[in-house]
Amino acid sequence: MKVIILAGGFGTRLAEYTDVIPKPMVPVGGKPILWHIMQTYAHFGHKDFYVALGYKAEVIKEYFLNYRALKADFTVDLASGGITSHQSDPVDWRVTLVHTGDSTMTGGRAKRLQPFIGDETCLLTYGDGVADMDLDALLAFHRSHGKMVTVSAVRPTARFGELELSGDQVASFKEKPQLHEGWINGGFFVVEPAFFDLIAGDETMLEREPLEAAALAGELMAYRHEGFWHCMDTKRDHELLESLWAKGAPWAFG
Repeated sequence: MKVIILAGGFGTRLAEYTDVIPKPMVPVGGKPILWHIMQTYAHFGHKDFYVALGYKAEVIKEYFLNYRALKADFTVDLASGGITSHQSDPVDWRVTLVHTGDSTMTGGRAKRLQPFIGDETCLLTYGDGVADMDLDALLAFHRSHGKMVTVSAVRPTARFGELELSGDQVASFKEKPQLHEGWINGGFFVVEPAFFDLIAGDETMLEREPLEAAALAGELMAYRHEGFWHCMDTKRDHELLESLWAKGAPWAFG
């Protein structure tokens, strides 16, 4: 299944790093957090990625353009220019990198990738959050209810957007209010193609009109994830993820 990753924001609250690189490229355990997110999807067999770029897009493009060469041991024959690889990274992902505009909002970035997705159910997430998400269970839940969108509801230590739930259905979607039940938007969406029609254009935030409209129409369902989830929003978040990586990385599979 195709996977959209929104990786174009400015990351202003992580300016200690993002003055130089985009937030999805900030390393945890020596690898960009974007890599960790992709590894989670790949573990469940989803290896066809569509990355929506914006701020410092060239850094992410260069990383993947040179990925195989930089991860391998090789011999260069300076007489012929031939290269013999001795060892390569086992990663077998297909990565499509699309510049979706420096100032485009999250919904607009997803909308710009619609031509690549076509008339298919797809997976969608942000480029700054890791989780031990069971994607098989997430997809099974999505298929069981037949609605337009599934969002993963998580219980983090920090507070972001609130999901008001009625059973498994999302009754309302509010970004950054006071919490009532403790569930927030953790990303890791499953999206039917009709959802893209709810996104007006570049100025649309995914977390506003599209998801609010889906909730009002009874088309937004919540998959409750009780396991680990953490978003890398600040330097403190980054330091926490680094410390967790050193202890075994609760989001890592295999």
